[in-house]
Amino acid sequence: MDFAYTVAGFVVGTDLAHAVPRTAVAGLGHVHLGTVDFSLLASLLLGSLPGIWIGSRFALRLPESVLRPALASMLLLVGLRMAK
Repeated sequence: MDFAYTVAGFVVGTDLAHAVPRTAVAGLGHVHLGTVDFSLLASLLLGSLPGIWIGSRFALRLPESVLRPALASMLLLVGLRMAK
């Protein structure tokens, strides 16, 4: 699939469709190993879930001319941060 010509909202949706099951399987593996800090998990969820909800609403309502550069900028910033 050529993502250069797809709708940005579709890219966001497919990213979530891949991330959620992968994260769930990894999380269940850590629960099985007993390596989950549930208080830290609760803190992360409290911060993440509102951001996910708000971001998904914006992705549906923002024009693609705004959403596409915002996604590209975020990916660039994350990549630069990880390269350090």
